[in-house]
Order: sequence, then C-alpha cells, then structure tokens
Amino acid sequence: MTQNEAREVSNREVKSSAFTAYFSEPKNAAQLYSALAGVETAPEDIVIRTLEGVLSLARKNDLAFTVKNKALVIAEHQSTVSENMPLRSVIYYGRTVEKLLEPRALYHQKRVPIPTPEFYMFYNGGTAQPLERVLKLSEAYLEKTEHPMLECVVKMININLPAKHEILEECRPLYEYAWFIQRVREYQEEELGRDESIRKAILDCQREGIFAEFVREHGTEAVNMLYTQFNMDDALDVRYEEGVEDGYERGVTAGKTEGELRLLIRLVYAKLRQGVAPDKIAEDLLADPEQINRICSAAETCGFDEQAVYEKIWPKEGKI
Repeated sequence: MTQNEAREVSNREVKSSAFTAYFSEPKNAAQLYSALAGVETAPEDIVIRTLEGVLSLARKNDLAFTVKNKALVIAEHQSTVSENMPLRSVIYYGRTVEKLLEPRALYHQKRVPIPTPEFYMFYNGGTAQPLERVLKLSEAYLEKTEHPMLECVVKMININLPAKHEILEECRPLYEYAWFIQRVREYQEEELGRDESIRKAILDCQREGIFAEFVREHGTEAVNMLYTQFNMDDALDVRYEEGVEDGYERGVTAGKTEGELRLLIRLVYAKLRQGVAPDKIAEDLLADPEQINRICSAAETCGFDEQAVYEKIWPKEGKI
C-alpha cells in the first residue's frame, strides 16, 4: 500500500471490520474453529452466517458460522470487555437460528434439530485482562437462582500478542491478526501518529509475510477500520479529559451544544464505518438508543454527510 492510499483512507466507506472480513473467509474460519474445538475442520465445512443490519453499513454481530451444520459459532471481537455479551449473544443466536429454519418449522410436532451453539469473545484491548474469562447471562438476573432456566455462557479469550494465549500458536490467522494490531500499538508507543503507525504496520506485514494475503486484498479497508477505531478512541479521550463523560452516563438526555452534537455524530459515523449496529453503538457510547437511531437514520438519508445530518437534526429541536 502506498502513502497516498493511506491518506485516502478517511474518505472511504467500509462495510465490515478487518476481523470480520478476515474470518469470513472459510479457510480462516476453519482454522479458528480447529483451534477452538480441537477438531480437524476444512473450509468446505464452514458456512458464514453473520447477521447483517438494515443500514447499509451496519452488521448485527461480528462473526457467525456453522460447521457441518452441527455447530453454530457466534463470536465478537472487542477492545473493551462488555458485561452484556451473554445478553447480546442470546439475541444473536435467536436471530441466526430463525434464519436457518424454514418459517413454519417451529410449529411442527416433531423436534426440529438445530446446530449446537458456541459463544466466544476475542479481546485485544489495552486494559489488562486474564487469558480467559467466562461471562454468564445469569449474572445479570435481578433475582438469582441456583438453576436458572435460561443460561448463556460466553468464553472471553485474550488474543493480545503479549498475553501469549495458546490459541495464537494453534491458529495462524488469529496470530497474524494479533501481530498486526500489536505492531500498530508499538509504533504508536514510539509517538508516531496514528496514520503513520498503521501505514508502517502494513509495510511490516508485506515485508514479514504476515497477514500478507489479507493486506493485499483488503489493505485499504483494513487501514480504514483501524483509522476510524483509533479516531473514535481519541475523541472519547478528549471528552473524558473535559469531564463531560457524566453526560453519556446519564444517557445523554439533555440538549447538546453544537460542538457536542457534532462530536456525537462523528463518533456514530466511526462506529457505522466499522459495521456496528445502532443498538450496539448506543450501548458503546452510553447514549439513548432513540437518539442514536435518529442520527443513523439521518446519516442514511443524507449520504453520511456530517454537516447535512447536523442541519437535519439541530435546527428542528435544538437538541437530540
């Protein structure tokens, strides 16, 4: 990838993250499942089942696939550990299975066979986490019972390169993805700018033969995913430094200043470019879902033009 291509990144739209695109390739998904389950899996055993959202840039979840139609893997890639992953996973599972079944199958008297679900969260954020962690749906129940009638267990796996989880040795594609992310961070620690860090990491991939095929095919998209993610993180850091995070924690129900609204629109755009669904955007930004849906709807009708979205929302009510 040339430097000019890297500069063009911010002007490109991306429909899925590098993680989703990378592991939506059956050969990579097969290697991932082989490492997770300890069973030999071939690319032809894999059928991608990732949910797509209504918005053109929105996915409902990061990755889902069936293995020989016997197992259904639902996975998320997270830079922060969300305690709501079991709840989201239950919703993803219901929607995914619904698409697998013939519409009237649920009303048959004979038992309908369904693939066995498996839930994973792959973590590669900057906060220290254990190698593995188990998140349970029942932990969110207001009333605890010894044997809850509905349970969902999500296995969190720390895929940060320094964590040295054994799955990185067993799954080459996952190792290469983690290597790529780690190299970007190392360059940023050397106080290089975000764009320069990403560009140098791409060049390292080409030189080392790591993540190389994916970079050749999706280089600009991969860089764009990272660009929007780091841009959003930077903006959030500024918000926290200004002491306005309390507004987000209250659900951002009060009216906004012009600057606050413009920043929220930019943050929503950054999430949409990664393919994040509106409900998940609201959760990540601790914002009112109805307000986020209004921005997403306006973005769709205004061609994702920040100024047009601002003018569509702000003059109407003076708040969102």
